[in-house]
Amino acid sequence: MTATQFSELELDERLITALRDKGYDRPTAIQAEAIPPAMDGRDVLGSAPTGTGKTAAFLLPVLQHLLDFPRKKSGPPRVLILTPTRELAMQVADQARELAAHTSLDVATITGGVAYMNHAEVFSENQDIVVATTGRLLQYIKEENFDCRAVETLILDEADRMLDMGFAQDIETISAETRWRNQTLLFSATLEGEAIREFAERILKEPVEVEADPSRRERKKILQWYYRADDVKHKTALLVHLLKQPDVQKSVIFVRKRERVHELAAWLREAGINTCYLEGEMVQAKRNEAVKRMMDGRVNVLVATDVAARGLDILDITHVFNFDMPRTADTYLHRIGRTGRAGRKGTAISLVEAHDHLLLGKVGRYLNEPLKARVIDELRPTTKPPSEKSNGKPSKKVLAKRAEDKLKNKEKAKVKVRHRDAKNVGKRRQPKAQSE
Repeated sequence: MTATQFSELELDERLITALRDKGYDRPTAIQAEAIPPAMDGRDVLGSAPTGTGKTAAFLLPVLQHLLDFPRKKSGPPRVLILTPTRELAMQVADQARELAAHTSLDVATITGGVAYMNHAEVFSENQDIVVATTGRLLQYIKEENFDCRAVETLILDEADRMLDMGFAQDIETISAETRWRNQTLLFSATLEGEAIREFAERILKEPVEVEADPSRRERKKILQWYYRADDVKHKTALLVHLLKQPDVQKSVIFVRKRERVHELAAWLREAGINTCYLEGEMVQAKRNEAVKRMMDGRVNVLVATDVAARGLDILDITHVFNFDMPRTADTYLHRIGRTGRAGRKGTAISLVEAHDHLLLGKVGRYLNEPLKARVIDELRPTTKPPSEKSNGKPSKKVLAKRAEDKLKNKEKAKVKVRHRDAKNVGKRRQPKAQSE
């Protein structure tokens, strides 16, 4: 039976108190599914998009384990959590500290963009949980500054993103270094695709698979629709109009490319909208400052690329805008997960040009719920909407033709065409006529 209250999950009273301090009494879908098997010591393969409470889903079981089995003397970390970005590592560590506030458990981070000397405490002092990015951690492992032998639980957060960023080999190296561990927890926004499945098979041992479908529970909190736009200029006008509405209190605007980040931030400032931005090549201090300005309310509009916004966790985002549509439905889900967090309502609005229509169809099929179009009277598009039939899904006729062509090509004998066979063929190389 699925737990409906945290008190039903056999958690230590100190953890329950910390949850109440944060205003949480009821577990989210992924927490109710993942916490019991994780507390039983099983490996867990979890599918949970951003904003579904997955961080607490893996933190609570390991905190409970550390409290149930305290060590007699200080030593190296017992729990290692890997994240794709520095920002996410810091946010996970902050949440771990909040949940462990009424205990004596210690939490530390190891990330790039931080001076080596700032990590000295991790090597010299007692640490129960370390949250790390792969690159800097591997450096310390190779230098024998980080002891993996005491790690009992390895946790991979946003594993799909780590694979996308090319960290698969690094993670497998770290997995091998922590081979004495008893448990591995892997969480991903989606379990679709062979890559994440094959990767999980190499890392996990007979895992319990849990999945919190946001389309049924979490996504109901996020209103979604789109506006058609003629071009970039029209999209910008729509965006400026929407950002000036009173209900748009704090928003994140997603674009595809770094160059567009700077362009759009400049256009919004010209329109009188105070804006900050995140892009991949910013130095860490500037990234931290941009996030801090958003969190303390000095700025309420953030423009970002998908890579730069990974791990971004600001609770009171009311709106997400897709200025550029994402190329995959999975990325769309990651984006809209920045709003509607911690039980709040949220809104996700996409600005769609004609060439985005196929992407819109992909998103609708993925969510099993087509997005509805809206219109602003004074900013109506002048171009005609694409045909309803052109939803990006091949027709039965096209699919049948493809299958037929594939079969024909398979039946044809392959003939190797070589340039030398047709080159400089003189009389001496011509086949002689048959004598009668």
